[in-house]
Amino acid sequence: MANESRPCPCDIGDRFDYGGRGQEVQVEHIKAYVCKPPACTDKAVIVIHDIFGWQLPNTRYIADMLTTNGYVAICPDFFVGQEAWKPSNDWASFDDWLKTRDAGKIDKEVDVILKYLKDQCGAKKIGVIGFCWGGAAVQHLMLKNPHLKTGVSLYGVIERFADKHSLLHPTFFIFGEKDDIIPLEQVTLLEQKLKQNCEVDYEVKIYPGQTHGFVHRKREDINPQDKPYIEEGRKDMINWLNKYL
Repeated sequence: MANESRPCPCDIGDRFDYGGRGQEVQVEHIKAYVCKPPACTDKAVIVIHDIFGWQLPNTRYIADMLTTNGYVAICPDFFVGQEAWKPSNDWASFDDWLKTRDAGKIDKEVDVILKYLKDQCGAKKIGVIGFCWGGAAVQHLMLKNPHLKTGVSLYGVIERFADKHSLLHPTFFIFGEKDDIIPLEQVTLLEQKLKQNCEVDYEVKIYPGQTHGFVHRKREDINPQDKPYIEEGRKDMINWLNKYL
């Protein structure tokens, strides 16, 4: 586990040199990155960023990947103007920083984004994916938001919602075997609790040898040993969304 000087082992990983195919928009009080497929669709996915914020090129890369698979993709600034975490920041201040950015208190912003997707994008079927901080936010939304159809939580911090497992919608959980922030015993316990309490479809999958952030913070072209798992994680995410949206 992380030491006291570094309470979260989230590294920037491979920072993609990527500009994005979409555009930035203002949705009421929220800035957001939006990308739309060439053909009309009534399916959309909300992409919830990690601690590095909505402007991280890696996250926009994934949003655009969703678009190439036929979805409207939107990545809002769920920090609502507050600064994202920077790798150069002092990790000793991380816990205090995190207290002002609660993954369980994004409901107001999600409602605004849902209205935008329905009114401006014609979306009728809406799902959500999220990474790390955003993965925890996905679990929060799957527990309480009736307007979303499905979710994919990628290495979401389990401890944030450790005692809540009665999901409303089908949810897919992606974890890396070598994730320093999410021990495998936590993943095993999550599976047990879901089996006991969850009445909707779910899946928990562990990817061999993978570390935190592998689906969006590693590049398959410069991590040859991880390439199969990076690609598998992305394919699994798309397949889950295709199944339920």
